[in-house]
Amino acid sequence: MTTLALLAAMLVAQSATSLPGPDIELTEQKAASYEALAGGDAERAKADLEARLLQEPEDPALLINLAAAYARLGRPDQAAMTYQAAADSKSRYRLELADGRWMDSRRVARKGLDSLGFATRLARR
Repeated sequence: MTTLALLAAMLVAQSATSLPGPDIELTEQKAASYEALAGGDAERAKADLEARLLQEPEDPALLINLAAAYARLGRPDQAAMTYQAAADSKSRYRLELADGRWMDSRRVARKGLDSLGFATRLARR
């Protein structure tokens, strides 16, 4: 799968399930600029997500989609830092991906980071 196809498959749709404990599952809708990213408007998504992160700086859904926007705008270093911030976030969600699958936010963030190819480039140095 190409990097762009992988990023498109990983865009986080608007549903997020928090993981507060083993017996409780809450589902909430979050505005994570999915439509802008899916529609190819990475610049608008970036501006919206950066503004939203001022209020919710640890939100992994916002961070993951911001990283995807940075990647689409040709800013892989910022994308990598943002994916890492999502992976390190104290918050953790099950996120609905663009293809309808659900995945843990930390796993999505790590896959996004891997899709940038930083691990491969670092190993060759």
